[in-house]
Amino acid sequence: MYHGHQAPWGQWRQREYSGPRLHRFLTRRQFPTTEETIGRLEEYLKQLQAEAKGVEERIAELKKKQS
Repeated sequence: MYHGHQAPWGQWRQREYSGPRLHRFLTRRQFPTTEETIGRLEEYLKQLQAEAKGVEERIAELKKKQS
């Protein structure tokens, strides 16, 4: 299909990942550390607790209107 020429995606790949960029791409961490995972989960828990509090408040409002 590309007779005598390199495929366009190959040219992009060569420009994008060569020298220092290639080194950074190959050596970066692929997975979060345990500490990062704990921090993310704690933040998610705070968000869930805030949402649950909002739901509880809404239920209380509806019960108050019903009475």
